[in-house]
Amino acid sequence: MYLIEDWVQFYLDLPVQGFPAWMTKPADAPHGRSFRYCTAGVTTLGEVIQGAVDEPLPAYAQRRLFGPLGIEKPEWQFSPLGLAQAGGGLGLRTRDLWKLGQLYLDEGRANGTQVVPRDWVRASLSAQATAREEADYGYLWWLMKVPVGDKVLTLPAMAGTGGNVVFLVPEKHAVIVVTTTNYNERQPHLITLKLITQELLPAL
Repeated sequence: MYLIEDWVQFYLDLPVQGFPAWMTKPADAPHGRSFRYCTAGVTTLGEVIQGAVDEPLPAYAQRRLFGPLGIEKPEWQFSPLGLAQAGGGLGLRTRDLWKLGQLYLDEGRANGTQVVPRDWVRASLSAQATAREEADYGYLWWLMKVPVGDKVLTLPAMAGTGGNVVFLVPEKHAVIVVTTTNYNERQPHLITLKLITQELLPAL
């Protein structure tokens, strides 16, 4: 996608997923869906949103989400045609990532205001597809199955490149934010997960 100008057209040109006999069809899969991670799909969603609200996505996000949370100067990435990248690359401070995590932990409320509808938050943090054995996927949230002692907890997570992550720990009403620069490390998310499972969760 990053090698062409029109990222939305890239998404529209993707082939329709086929399901040969050896693959599980969506109707037979857990949650009735097949999982495919697709940044271009979320990029296109950003275009759809700004078309629906008749406002550039960064301005709309600032007015409806970032502003109410006190998040200033998010660093957006843009396509060669000027489309704000909704699918990744957003630069936020550690404390801003915490605010987003806390917003979802508090079912969409912040500073006494319902910033995101409660029903959307609940749906987002519920399994919508099975991504792999150790994780389901909600609406843009990983639902990680994390071993802690003799239990396995399902922890919603936002995960970015280089091992950057925001974990929600509903049982402790806690948000864990890890920001790193492990961009050139092999499997950086495993490094972050080790820190969380061996150090941070036991401390909680």
